[in-house]
Amino acid sequence: MKIVVFQERGSGERKIQGIRTFGDGIEIVEVRDVGGPFPEFVDEPQIYIKPDFSADLCLNFIRHPDLSQYLVDLCNNKEIPVVASGQNVTGAITPFTCCGLGEHRALGEYGRRFGMPRLEVKLSNKKISEVKVIRGAPCGATWEAAPSIIGLFFDEAAYTFSRGIQYICAVDPSGFDPIREKSRLHYAGKIHINALKIALRAAGVDPQQL
Repeated sequence: MKIVVFQERGSGERKIQGIRTFGDGIEIVEVRDVGGPFPEFVDEPQIYIKPDFSADLCLNFIRHPDLSQYLVDLCNNKEIPVVASGQNVTGAITPFTCCGLGEHRALGEYGRRFGMPRLEVKLSNKKISEVKVIRGAPCGATWEAAPSIIGLFFDEAAYTFSRGIQYICAVDPSGFDPIREKSRLHYAGKIHINALKIALRAAGVDPQQL
């Protein structure tokens, strides 16, 4: 699968690194940085975003709303699906966070590998003895934090996993969405705890009994 990435002053670098490290079968064929800073309104976005690209998927990490919407419209015309996490743009898939992305068939291998975390775990003496990441955050936080919970009981593992994710997470720690009344950083931690609970249940264990 071939991906093109658009970013603004390095805004996608952490995720680009994670995809290249953990994205088996995924190739980032081009990274375009639109630069900045920009005025409040950009009247001619075509100056910064050229249409001479092709890919199976576009990841949009552009922060400026005018440029971001222009890119999405351009991709829609090219019939290239776009993921624009944390944004409010029409015509793109816009999960609250990158690790909050649901599974979409149109996203191919990227959608299979990255988004809402999915784990497999094994236990020994009620402690987590093995963790396998099936699907995780494109920044790589899921894979990087998973080894830290080996040898822990569930309560300690849940806290350690969530804290590790929040330390590694690429989102702005001061960010708060007034509409959803959620912090993206805390949201990332919570969905990873939930993924751990689901994995334990799949292993035949009720987390409340650990």
